[in-house]
Amino acid sequence: MLNMKNYALITGATSGIGYELAKLFAKDQYNLVLVARDQRKLDQTQQEFSSYGIDVIVISKDLFNRDEAFALYNEVKSRGIQIDVLVNDAGQGVYGLFQDTEIDRELKIIDLNITSLVILTKCFLQNMLANQQGKILNLASIASKTPGPWQSVYHATKAFVLSFTEAIREELKDTEITITALLPGVTDTDFFSKAGMQSSKAIQDPDAKADPADVAKDGYEALMSGKDKVVSGLKNKLQTGMGNIIPNSILAHQLNEQQKPVSEE
Repeated sequence: MLNMKNYALITGATSGIGYELAKLFAKDQYNLVLVARDQRKLDQTQQEFSSYGIDVIVISKDLFNRDEAFALYNEVKSRGIQIDVLVNDAGQGVYGLFQDTEIDRELKIIDLNITSLVILTKCFLQNMLANQQGKILNLASIASKTPGPWQSVYHATKAFVLSFTEAIREELKDTEITITALLPGVTDTDFFSKAGMQSSKAIQDPDAKADPADVAKDGYEALMSGKDKVVSGLKNKLQTGMGNIIPNSILAHQLNEQQKPVSEE
């Protein structure tokens, strides 16, 4: 029998920022619905967070496939679970010049970073409106603020996420529902290995990578206070602030130099 605590659904919940967000929800006694592709990691995470005395449900879905996003919503609905907080954390990128990268990989990234996020936001938002309460956290990125040579598709998807989130927030201003965008910078997760980005100049300094726990804390606090968005980290705040006054053509050139492989020094 389900207890009466609120439920938070988190995608990409077994590692990185998603995992750290799940931990914060668990500590605050939210029940969890954790979503990822790897069932083994989900089972491990379920066992860990169950120690907080909460209900932890794990669901394996591949959100690179938009049909799996609909299936996730239908499975949650069929279990009679009301989602009070939705965290769209799952996302990936691919590194390389657009002319050289694989189109199938990029289309899957668009489906993961955009299409599945839109589906889950639409479905669970409609339930939240019916229940007159709810919160949504969407993982954008400081990449959403600049063109991204060597990661052109990833940056574009995050620009979509930020714009999408800000538009819906305005639509919801007279309701009890809030939607928040979290904009991290370079963070110490497995994002870069999955993107094939180990050779990029931008990630060679390990000290420049933020702790995912710190990023999650910034996002969690912004979500709970109902903020529209939060840029995590002082350096990233300064960078995005400067980006607001520098032309995109110059930003694109600067990022191109930063993102090039080390071999092109």
